[in-house]
Amino acid sequence: MGKKENEMSAMEIDDPKLDGSDQILPRFSMNVLQLMKTSQAQHGLRRGDYARYRRYCSARLRRLYKSLKFTHGRGKYTRRAILESTVTNVRFLHVVFYMAERAWSHAMEKRQLPDGPNARQRIYLIGRLRKAVKWATLFSSLCSVKTDSRTSLEAEAYASYMKGTMLFEQDQNWETALACFKNARAVYEELGKYGDLENQVLCRERVEELEPSVQYCLHKIGKANLQTSDLLQIGEMEGPALDLFKAKIEAAMEEARSQQAASLTEFNWLGYRFPVSNPKSRVSILKAQELEKDLQGPTAESLPAEKKLTIFDKLFTAYNDARNTIRSDLVSAGNAESVKDELNGLDKAVGAVLGQRTIERNQLLVKIAKSKLNRKRDDKNEKVTKPEELVRLYDLLLQNVADLSDLVSSGRDRKPEEIAFEEECERKSLAFRAERCFYLGKSYSLAGKRVEAYALFCRARSLAEDALNKFQNIANKDEGTIQELKTLSRECRASSCIEHATGIMEEEKAPENLSKKISAISLNETATKAEKYLLDKLDVYESAVGDANTKMAPKIERFPPAFQSIPRNPIVLDLAYNCIEFPVLEERMKKGRGGFLRFFRSG
Repeated sequence: MGKKENEMSAMEIDDPKLDGSDQILPRFSMNVLQLMKTSQAQHGLRRGDYARYRRYCSARLRRLYKSLKFTHGRGKYTRRAILESTVTNVRFLHVVFYMAERAWSHAMEKRQLPDGPNARQRIYLIGRLRKAVKWATLFSSLCSVKTDSRTSLEAEAYASYMKGTMLFEQDQNWETALACFKNARAVYEELGKYGDLENQVLCRERVEELEPSVQYCLHKIGKANLQTSDLLQIGEMEGPALDLFKAKIEAAMEEARSQQAASLTEFNWLGYRFPVSNPKSRVSILKAQELEKDLQGPTAESLPAEKKLTIFDKLFTAYNDARNTIRSDLVSAGNAESVKDELNGLDKAVGAVLGQRTIERNQLLVKIAKSKLNRKRDDKNEKVTKPEELVRLYDLLLQNVADLSDLVSSGRDRKPEEIAFEEECERKSLAFRAERCFYLGKSYSLAGKRVEAYALFCRARSLAEDALNKFQNIANKDEGTIQELKTLSRECRASSCIEHATGIMEEEKAPENLSKKISAISLNETATKAEKYLLDKLDVYESAVGDANTKMAPKIERFPPAFQSIPRNPIVLDLAYNCIEFPVLEERMKKGRGGFLRFFRSG
C-alpha cells in the first residue's frame, strides 16, 4: 500500500467525526525480508561486522523516535509501550523490528569474541537473544493485526527464526528449534512462488540459509545421520543466518580434535620422531594435518583457487599456533637439556613443514597470475597480470627455498633424507631461477629493450635445460615439473628468436625513420600545420588546456622551442698576415747593466 493511502487511513482514524462503524482499519505493507537483507548488507554484515550493524540499529531507532515524536521523557527514562492502538504509522513497526535486530546483533557480537564467550558473557548472550525473541514476537503480533497477509507471514517467519536461533544457542529443545526453523522455511518457500523476481530470489536464498540449521537439528535429534565432512561442507556456506551454525560446527570439531589429539604423541619429519607432549600443540598440529588432507586429497583438483587460498591461511594459522606453544614450552623448560633438544627439533620440523606449504601457496599464486598474464580486460575490469608481478612472486619463491634449505642444513649430523631434501631444494631453486629470468626478459621486451631481452631469454633457456637435466636424472621423476621445464625451454627459444628478428627489423628501419624526421625539419611552420598555443591567441577567449573528457596535453607553449633564423656576424679571413715582413726591433731593446751582482747571476 502506498504512503498516501497510509496517511489517509491514519487521518480517518484520528478524525472524531467518524462513527466507530464507519472506521477503516489501516493495513500497512512492508517487505520484511528485503528490509532485513538490505540493512544487514549495507551496514557491516557483508564482512561480519556485528558491532557496526548494532550501532546502525541504534542510530536508526533514534531517528525513528525523533520523526515519530515517540520519545521516552527528558529527565527520568520511562519506556512507552508500543500497542496496537499506538501503530498509526508503518514506522512504528520499523521501531519494533530494529529493536529485535539490535538485540540479535549484540548477541552475535558476543559470539564472535576471539576466544569465545566465557560463562558470564554467554549468560549475557542468551539474555540478548531472549530480548530479540521478545521483540520479534511483538513484531509478529502487531503485523498480524496492522499489516496485509504477506507482511504478516514474513513477520511470523522472522519470529520463528529468532526463537529457533535462541534454542539453537542454548543446546536444548532441539524438537522445538526444528519446528521453528521448519515453520520459517515453509513460509519462505511459499512466498518464493509469488511476487517479483527480486523477491523470489531473496526467499530462495533464505530457504538455503535455513536448510543447514534444519539438518543440524535433525542430526542432534537422531533423525539424520550426517558425517563430519557433510557438516563441514554445510559450514562453508556464507550468510549471517549461518554464523551460529558455524560456531557450533567449529566447537564440535575442536572437541573432536581434543579427543583425537590424545593419540597424537609424535610428529614425524624426514626420518625423525619428535614427541608432542603439550595438548595445545597436538590440537593445532592435528588441525593443520586435516587441512593438508583437503589440499592434497582426491577432491583438491576441483577446489577453486580462492578456496585453496583460504585453506592455506587457516593452515598457516594452525602451524603458527603450534610453534608459539612450542616456544612457550621452551621458555618454561629451564635447564632440562634433553627436553629443550626435543622441543627445538619439533620447532624446526614444524617450521620446515610450514615453509613447504608456503612454497605451495606461492606456486598457486604463480598459477593464478599466469592465467591472467595474456588475458585481456573483460567487463568486470579484472586486473591483468604484468611480467613484473611474476618476477616478484618468483623472488619470493627463491627466498622461501633458500630459507627452507638453510633450516634443513643447519644440523651437524644429517640423515640421507635430509640430504635428499636439500638436493630437491636446489633443483627447485634452479627451476624458479629459470622462470624468473624468463619473465624478467618479458618485462624488458615490453619496454622495447631488445638486446637485454634477448640475453635474458638465452640465459633462461640455459637455466631451464640445466634444471631439466637434474630433474630427469633422479629416480622419482616429477613429470609435471619436467613438462613445465620443457615448455619453458621452447618458449625461451621462440622468444629469443622473436626478439632477435624484431631487433634487426628496428635497426633496418632506423635510418629510414631518421631520414623522415630530418626531412620534416623546417625553420618555419609553413610546411607543417601550425598549432596555435596560448601565447599565440591571447586575444581569444579559448581554453589552452582542452576538453576535460579528452586526454590531450595542454597547449601552453612549444617545448622544445622551434628553430628560428637569426643573423650571424660576418666572417673575416686575414689573408695578408703571412705576406707582411715585420721590422727587426732588437736594437731598440734595453741592454742589461753589468756589475758585481751580474757576475754572480751569470755564475
